[in-house]
Amino acid sequence: MRVDIISLFPEFVAQCAAFGVVGRAQERGLLSIHGWNPRDFAEGNYRRVDDRPFGGGPGMVMLIDPLRAAIDAARTADPAPARVVYLSPQGRALNQARVRALAGQSRIILLCGRYEGVDERLLAAEVDEELSIGDYVLSGGELAAAVVVDAVARLQDGVLNDADSAVQDSFEGDGLLDCPHYTRPVEHSLGTVPEVLLSGNHAEIARWRRRQALLRTRERRPDLLAAAGLSAEEARWLEAQDRAGGEEG
Repeated sequence: MRVDIISLFPEFVAQCAAFGVVGRAQERGLLSIHGWNPRDFAEGNYRRVDDRPFGGGPGMVMLIDPLRAAIDAARTADPAPARVVYLSPQGRALNQARVRALAGQSRIILLCGRYEGVDERLLAAEVDEELSIGDYVLSGGELAAAVVVDAVARLQDGVLNDADSAVQDSFEGDGLLDCPHYTRPVEHSLGTVPEVLLSGNHAEIARWRRRQALLRTRERRPDLLAAAGLSAEEARWLEAQDRAGGEEG
């Protein structure tokens, strides 16, 4: 997969993507990241990329032409079609389903804004979608772009040493949060590993993990349960837990 970054600080995203799973994906040739700085396409001695907003107000707005030239350069660098994504707090919320859809693209172009944002005419003409990583404002789109790169990279075939790791993540499959996980030692001053995980009974372990995922989702993200496709038995079991006022061990 190829990811092009349009940013005043493209090296920021590249550095974030140089470590761990995403770094290994690049080493294996499964992911390539290319940065494009709109300042390189700006004219004049000062290489200006922003100007004051019409109508007054604080801050600056990024100019159309340097950004458009950077996007064009990114598009022509590879013949494969590229989806242009603008990272913006006004975009649709990024979720795992959207990540998986983007991961299925052969390439994407991530546009990172700065200052008060980007001239709306460029967004209307060049951007395919806007994405937000949360209801808060950052200094620029670079951190959000790094999040997108990490999320889509780990879904590329061969990136993870165990493909099931991605399948079992939170929000995957049925949309539930992941169950709790434990490792050695069995006994610790902070507690003991649940006995079922030591039993070797794979059916019981799967049942325990599923129920723990249900409990955790109900506690932390109850909004996800409605779309999780629970069976009638699971719905009754959760109701019973609510009446009992406790959690299954």
